[in-house]
Amino acid sequence: MDEVTSLTGPVEKVDGKLMLVIPLAAGGDQLYPFCREISQVDGEYLKITIPDWLAGTLRIDERSLVSVDNRNGKLNITAVDPLPVH
Repeated sequence: MDEVTSLTGPVEKVDGKLMLVIPLAAGGDQLYPFCREISQVDGEYLKITIPDWLAGTLRIDERSLVSVDNRNGKLNITAVDPLPVH
């Protein structure tokens, strides 16, 4: 069975885009193979861009806390405390 990497952290806004900025040494290197299409390695960090449609579905924004993992061979992002429904 493959090892599961699971991390929790805040969503950041970088250049107007919502992102997860994860140190490679903290597990970003383990997540990168599952999110190449929506991420980039920048120095010592993995930067995962969160598309607007996904942010809306997850009900997250800048500073929202999310959990990210690579269970079942894919990148999974889950809101820890979703924003209220309007």
